[in-house]
Amino acid sequence: MTTLYPDEVVTRTAVQHVPLPDGGTLALLSLDNGHDHTKPTTFGPAGLYGIADALDAVEAGLEANGTRAVAVTGKPFVFAVGADLKGVGQVVERDQALAFARLGHDVFRRLGELPVPSFAFVNGAVMGGGLEIALHCTYRTISSGVPALALPECFLGLVPGWGGTYLLPRLVGPQAALQVMVDNALNQNRMLTGPKAAGLGIADAVFEPADFLERSIAWAADVLAGRVEVPRTDHTADAATWDGTVAAARKALDARLAGAAPAPTRALDLVALARTADRDEAFAAEDEALADLVVSPQFRSGVYAFDLVQRRAKRPQGVPDKGLARPVTSVGVVGAGLMASQLALLMVRRLEVPVALTDLDQSRVDAGVARVHGEVDTLLGKGRISPDTANRLKALVTGSTDVGVFAGADLVIEAVFEEMSVKKQVLGQLEAVVRPDCVLATNTSSLSVAEMAADLEHPERMVGMHFFNPVAIMPLLEVVRAPRTDDATYATAFAVGKSLKKTCVPVADAPAFVVNRLLIRLTSEVCEALDAGTPPETVDAALRPLGLPMSPLVLLQLVGPAIALHVLESLHAAFPDRFTVSPSLQRIVEAGHPGVWSWDERGKPYLSDEVKALLPEPAATPATAEEVLRRSLEALAQEARLLLDEGVVADPRDIDLCMITGAGWPFHLGGLLPLLDREGVSERVTGQRFLPPGVASLPG
Repeated sequence: MTTLYPDEVVTRTAVQHVPLPDGGTLALLSLDNGHDHTKPTTFGPAGLYGIADALDAVEAGLEANGTRAVAVTGKPFVFAVGADLKGVGQVVERDQALAFARLGHDVFRRLGELPVPSFAFVNGAVMGGGLEIALHCTYRTISSGVPALALPECFLGLVPGWGGTYLLPRLVGPQAALQVMVDNALNQNRMLTGPKAAGLGIADAVFEPADFLERSIAWAADVLAGRVEVPRTDHTADAATWDGTVAAARKALDARLAGAAPAPTRALDLVALARTADRDEAFAAEDEALADLVVSPQFRSGVYAFDLVQRRAKRPQGVPDKGLARPVTSVGVVGAGLMASQLALLMVRRLEVPVALTDLDQSRVDAGVARVHGEVDTLLGKGRISPDTANRLKALVTGSTDVGVFAGADLVIEAVFEEMSVKKQVLGQLEAVVRPDCVLATNTSSLSVAEMAADLEHPERMVGMHFFNPVAIMPLLEVVRAPRTDDATYATAFAVGKSLKKTCVPVADAPAFVVNRLLIRLTSEVCEALDAGTPPETVDAALRPLGLPMSPLVLLQLVGPAIALHVLESLHAAFPDRFTVSPSLQRIVEAGHPGVWSWDERGKPYLSDEVKALLPEPAATPATAEEVLRRSLEALAQEARLLLDEGVVADPRDIDLCMITGAGWPFHLGGLLPLLDREGVSERVTGQRFLPPGVASLPG
């Protein structure tokens, strides 16, 4: 089996016999792949065989070494983060996947079936199979400094298949277990800290990082001597609660994903089974589930998406040498509205430099500064920053009605009304006061950066930095290079974006860039269906089989009909044959409605009589949801091909990276392009795939 993983970074298992204060020893197994914490410990076949060999040696010497317990821990800052995804992605046959699943079970379960108690000393980041090896142990301690604990498998298209779906719900109950393995996984792979994990019952004791190992060994000695008792609850005894929890989770999952991703459904099946199954039965079911899922399209898409956000996002292509970037020690933000305030907060938090906001009148300026200060106070109240940090950040944020405050700024970004004449006027005023080497940036979502800079004396220092709302949460930053943008300016924008912890994707200056162009093309198709008399309920249900974070009309409401209409009009002006200005959308905006839907007191959407009057009469033979979905995907395929042909992005993977990090398209789709390839839409519309076979799919 090791030949399946020719490039495996092998995790070694060292064994040390530690004397215990009451006599005898504790056999301490330390997992280490020979790298620092930047390459976390993973498990491939060779690493698993190494653990098995170490356990063989320990069991053979139990009597000779006076071994009273076995413990497992990790290298500094890392316990273990599970199976080697790069290696698992090379598995193309179900039988191979099944053999690997069984190997993991055969090795890990030995820790729970030793003739002596076992302990996991979780000293650092722990995910997936790393958490499962800990769950197989009799007891667990965890460091209060652990920053990340998770079972991310459902996020990637798998299940926790080395004991997780059986052991975790029996340990902490089905509700807490499903929170970790399904809810957190599908919520952008949310992590738990060490103390929070202990609060759920995953760990039995929490110790500080400074002396974590020593205190864990002492605690283990107390447990062995009977000085500490660790109570356990039999969660399987309450069948009604267990079954009801799983049923409620199924209902919520169906509402969220509509069956688009099979992995979380399989996880629920396995948790349901865990209440009555014995270990052999439960582990065999996990093996079968893993074998099915490893060769599924969703897992291939998940691995592809994971590689994009973990690797490609950190190495954007076509970016000038970072040595060309200018230092940024002072920032200006033109505007003091909601978006500008979000930008100011992000800049001051991440860069910790003076940030000045300007607007047309003092009341707007004061409101903007107050908004930033209020968000800083919120962070303080949540314990995310200290009082000293809060005071320092607030002191760095100032406001003025005079653009002269930007005279010493290294970077000024405008976030004013999305109108070309307004932006050009603002930029002209800025150029009159800023230094010659000051970078001028625009947060425009759709307008031409080149046209914006056309009247500037130094258009080479103009760059687009398109942030996504909400700024603090959305990872993507589209960094827009106009034809005359110079290398130093472009490099500075990327350096700032990296300091802001954003996923920076280089894009060319083109209408609406990448994410908005694709989303507005989708909006155009959806609105065309509305204009043709398709019921809104049908339109909103059309994309449900994809398992997107929200339906198209709800997304339209979140963006705001007026903003969507404005961008749609801009794209219609540029591409009138593909982007149609919707009469229905125009009427909704003119009437001042926030969108198509209203919500009742239970949070359920309904169509008000007022909005119904703004929409066309239902067609005699309206489009079906399937037809709306087909046309939507075909439109997206056409637009994605044009983005590549026009050189807006250099590589198809950048489109998917943008859609994942800027539009929240899920890992189980791999973004957009794997979906289009998998459904045959790419070849039907454009005559070719976007990605070669074997990339986000099985080879051949």
